[in-house]
Amino acid sequence: MNRREALRAMFVVLSSTRTHAARPSVATLIGTGSPGYSDHEVNNPYGLVIGPDRRLYFCDLDNQRIRCLDLRTRRATTVAGSGQKGYSGDGGPAAAGSLNMPHEIQFDSAGHVYIAERDNHVVRKVDAKTGVLSTFAGTGAPGFSGDGGPAARAQLRQPHSIAVDPRGRLLICDIGNHRIRQVDLSNGTITTYGGTGEREPTPDGADVKRAPLNGPRTIVISPSGDLYLALREGNAIYRIAPTTATIHHLAGTGEQGYSGDGGPARVARLAGPKGLAYARGHLYVADTENHVVRRIALETGIITTVLGTGQRGDGPEPDPLQCRLSRPHGVFADAAGTLYVGDSEAHRIRVVLGVRPSNA
Repeated sequence: MNRREALRAMFVVLSSTRTHAARPSVATLIGTGSPGYSDHEVNNPYGLVIGPDRRLYFCDLDNQRIRCLDLRTRRATTVAGSGQKGYSGDGGPAAAGSLNMPHEIQFDSAGHVYIAERDNHVVRKVDAKTGVLSTFAGTGAPGFSGDGGPAARAQLRQPHSIAVDPRGRLLICDIGNHRIRQVDLSNGTITTYGGTGEREPTPDGADVKRAPLNGPRTIVISPSGDLYLALREGNAIYRIAPTTATIHHLAGTGEQGYSGDGGPARVARLAGPKGLAYARGHLYVADTENHVVRRIALETGIITTVLGTGQRGDGPEPDPLQCRLSRPHGVFADAAGTLYVGDSEAHRIRVVLGVRPSNA
């Protein structure tokens, strides 16, 4: 079977939510292993998500674009970004604007797209109806200011990750300020959700507003409202309880390393986690500097590796546990047991089928 035939077979499987391989298998959705910009190429893919139209949207970081991939036709189109690194285009078509290191994207309930741009220190918005680009949060200058006022007049410092919670707020990992900011989508007001600005260890069970957060890199929210946060420098993952707004240690000892599979996630070692995804009671972690994707069963707290070997590389496919990765950043998991991974420096987006959550 040649590559085209293999991809066709993979997309046939993707088109069905009921059919999965008996054993997990991994394949490349887009990417050749070398950087590029075409229907078959990407350049350092980061955050990704399945949109309301069931297409795969992703941050094509070093192409300075947001793109989407039709999972049936395999055609890639540009949603935002001209390919020129910069900060321009507000008020016009999103595809004509300039972006600067777009790290993550999210949709709200109305279908608007939000883009965290690290080096512009802003969150941009693409209107679902008009396709017009605007600045939603941040001024373009790094800093910390603006709480209690309009988000577009506030300062951020290297925003990395965003998430929309059930209460209609956009949460922002304001990593350079060691805080999580929140913007009320109904009125545009920004406040600090968590973090003190200090780079100290996070006390277990503390009030998140009074807890130091050392490098809040990525965030994901479960349907019940539980918020999961990865600390890049802290090499740890925490759960924030929505009713008490307290933060609880979930995974990682704080010491950098790669250990702990098959045991409690709290005593496992991580290395710069930079992506999170939630699906059916499991948390998937892009353990970036370990070049793997790991899974935490939230009921039992057990951690395992589901993709990667721990060694940097590019493949081979299709066995997920034999497929080397190269600094993966973005992960997204759906309820059918399909896992999408931005294998950043392998310049591929991979899909893993049959990652059925177990009781472990």
